[in-house]
Amino acid sequence: MLALALSLGSAAMFAQAADPKPREPVEHLRIVGGLAGVNQFLRHEEPFWTRRFPQLAKGLVTTEIVSFDKAGLSGPELLRAVQTGAASFGTVQLSLAASADPELDLADLSGLNPDFESLRRNVQAHRPRLAQMLKQKYDIELLAIYTYPAQVVYCTQPFDSLANLTGRQIRVSAGAQADFFRALGARPVQIPFAQVVPSIKAGTVDCAVTGTMSGNTIGLHEVTSHIHPMAVNWGLGVVLVQAQRWQRLQPAVRAVLERELPVLESEIWAEAQTETDEGLACNIGSPHCKSGRKGRMSLVKPQPIDQQVRLDALNRAVLPAWLQRCGPACKAPSLATASTPPELRAR
Repeated sequence: MLALALSLGSAAMFAQAADPKPREPVEHLRIVGGLAGVNQFLRHEEPFWTRRFPQLAKGLVTTEIVSFDKAGLSGPELLRAVQTGAASFGTVQLSLAASADPELDLADLSGLNPDFESLRRNVQAHRPRLAQMLKQKYDIELLAIYTYPAQVVYCTQPFDSLANLTGRQIRVSAGAQADFFRALGARPVQIPFAQVVPSIKAGTVDCAVTGTMSGNTIGLHEVTSHIHPMAVNWGLGVVLVQAQRWQRLQPAVRAVLERELPVLESEIWAEAQTETDEGLACNIGSPHCKSGRKGRMSLVKPQPIDQQVRLDALNRAVLPAWLQRCGPACKAPSLATASTPPELRAR
C-alpha cells in the first residue's frame, strides 16, 4: 500500500513538473472592418484579423470580422461602437464619421490631395492631432490609418475637364464631396457604395465618384464612358480601439498588434498607390491591367484648368463649409499651421 502511495505521489509530481506553464485565457475579439468587396478588406484586413494576427498571438485570441457596411453601421454608429467597447476594434471611415464630428475630415478634404504625395504629407501632418483628439474626446486609441485608392469621377457622357460638370447629377459619398461639386455647379447626390451601379443604370445620377479600382470591381466601367484621373479625395479609414479595452488586452497580444498593424498599414498604402494606377488602366482597357477587368472607357486628360477649378472649389466652398460645420476648435492656429498646406494657411 505504501509502495502504491509513493508510486502515485511520484507520478503526480512528474505530471506537475511536465505540465507547461498555465496558459492565459483565450480572448474573443470582434472586429468591424472597412468596406466589403474591395481589396483593402479582402486581401488585407480580413486575412490579417482572421489568420495572421491569431497565429502570431499564438492562440491567445480568437477573432471574427465583419465589414461596416455588412454590419449596417454608419460612420458615427461605428465610432460609438468602438467608444463603448461593443466592437473590440473598428476601421472607421473618417469621411462618414465626419457627419457627427467634422474635425475628422481635415486630412482628406475634397480637393486637398490631388495626388498620392500630397495625401501622404497631409496625413503625416495631421496624424498627431487626430490621435490626440480621438483620445481626449472619445477615450479611443488610434492604431493605424488606411487609405483607399484615388476617388475619381466616372461619367456616362463625355466631358473635357472638371469645369464641364456643371448641371450634372453626381453620386458622392459624404458631405465634403458634395461641397466640392456644388462649387463646380453640379448637383451632388449622396448614395451608398452598393447602390452606385444601380443608380447609374436607373439614370438617377449622370456621374459617380468612387475609387479607380473599386469602381472597376463593381462594374462601373461597364455603365459609364469617361473617367477623370485627378483624385477628388482618397477615403481614409482609421483602426480604433477603446483606450481601456486596449490596456486590458494581454501584453503579448498588444505587442503583436503594435508590431504588426504598422506593417499592415504600409501594405494597404502601397496597394492603394498601385491600385490607383491599375484601376485607371483597367477601366480604359490598357495592357497594364493585370488584376481587374478591362473596360473601354475614355480617359479625360487633366487640363491646367482642372488645378484652378480644384483650388477654387477647395478655398471657396469646401474649406469654409468645413470650418462652419466644425466650429471654433477647427480655427485654432495650431490646427491651421500644422495640418493644412500652404495654399490654405493664409485663410
